[in-house]
Amino acid sequence: GSVFSPYYHWALKKNPSADPENHCCINVALYGNGARRWTMTERSRASVSRSAHHFAVGPSSLEWKNDALELGINEWSVPIPKQVRGKIRIYPDQLFHFVTALDDQGLHHWGPIAPSARVDVELESPGISWKGHAYLDSNEGEELLVHRFTEWDWSRATLADGSTAVIYDVQPKEGPDRLLGLRFFADGRIEEFMPPPRHSLPKTGWRIARRMRSDEGSTVRVIDMLEDTPFYERSVLVSSLFGERVISMHETLNVPRLSSPIVQRMLPFRMPRFG
Repeated sequence: GSVFSPYYHWALKKNPSADPENHCCINVALYGNGARRWTMTERSRASVSRSAHHFAVGPSSLEWKNDALELGINEWSVPIPKQVRGKIRIYPDQLFHFVTALDDQGLHHWGPIAPSARVDVELESPGISWKGHAYLDSNEGEELLVHRFTEWDWSRATLADGSTAVIYDVQPKEGPDRLLGLRFFADGRIEEFMPPPRHSLPKTGWRIARRMRSDEGSTVRVIDMLEDTPFYERSVLVSSLFGERVISMHETLNVPRLSSPIVQRMLPFRMPRFG
């Protein structure tokens, strides 16, 4: 089930065993001048099919083909309807089978499938294409986020030696904060590290407080704001890690904001449902 889905949220309130596969979507977010698109159309179980190597939601799909994950995208953006259609291929540098809990009860998990990968994007609509660096991970939970968390800040950065550093800074509803620092190497090694001190970042346009872990004495700077919503932000930062200047992808999730009734009523304008 889609973790941000208002329809799934309402269904679980009525029935705690509501079918998650009745609330699936494939989210595509494109950034850049003249090519910004956002698609997140939810569909019912009747539009979902899966096998060991294939997953489809309506007209879009994900499929492992040889050494690549191929995404066939055929969606419409909202709120201005524009088609998003084409192929995205992700080539992992190394596959990992590492999974760790994000909470003390072990009900929510995260794991990087390919913390370092190459991506080949070929879109017919909008007519753009590029090749570059990619990252692929997975989150899963056995309950709504609101039952367990207040907030989290997450970041990942590629270091000079090619390894990927991931930091999860989690604030649960009860108990001490949970802090994860993990470094993933191209040869399959995984090393834990103690993340550096927190640095406060300017609040977002929706007044969400956020923070980033960066070397002591360093500065953190936002160089690109990608998403600014009432409950979530995604941005690109310049920070410092292991004494290196790094470009980090960063996100903040404010769970009380996500679960508030007014935000839940706003979400269908960005997340329509069909089927």
